[in-house]
Amino acid sequence: MARAALITRKTKETDIQIELNIDGSNKSSIDTGIGFFDHLLDALQKHAGFDLIVKAQGDLHIDGHHTVEDVGIVLGQALAQAVGDGKGIARFGHAYCPLDESLARAVVDVSGRPFLHFHCPLALTRIGAFDGELYEEFLRAFAMNARVTLHVELLHGANRHHALEAMSKALARALRMALKTDDGERGVPSTKGVLL
Repeated sequence: MARAALITRKTKETDIQIELNIDGSNKSSIDTGIGFFDHLLDALQKHAGFDLIVKAQGDLHIDGHHTVEDVGIVLGQALAQAVGDGKGIARFGHAYCPLDESLARAVVDVSGRPFLHFHCPLALTRIGAFDGELYEEFLRAFAMNARVTLHVELLHGANRHHALEAMSKALARALRMALKTDDGERGVPSTKGVLL
């Protein structure tokens, strides 16, 4: 059974469609209208090994907030739907990813219990058309809607581009580990019998 989902969300602020295949062949097409955000999503897709198609139109004449947050919502919903009951997954994943002077850590539990811990001592100001402070909003929207416990931290870093990209790659690799099917896991990986 394919672990895939197609989710759409249309509001007065955004019109978003996301197609996700966890077990895809690493294909992507990403267009949010915010170049650096596309770059971060592309890094996430590539290093997670997903197939990911993102088509997003938002009220960018105001700013990028609604677009970035709503992409997080829809991507999270797509992941939750694709994972289903979680039977057979590893559940936990972690990764450290460097990019030059930056080092990021991400830890994820595909638990059904939404939570975000985000720590970045670097001031995430604007990079191109992307407002760096929106990265935390994206992660929060993603974690809440994917129903995962997520910890993302920048351990070292001075360059905002490097820092955000390292965090995206660490998240990708943590998800890749957590969503692998585990041959030793016969059912849902929880003492409760359900991921909630």
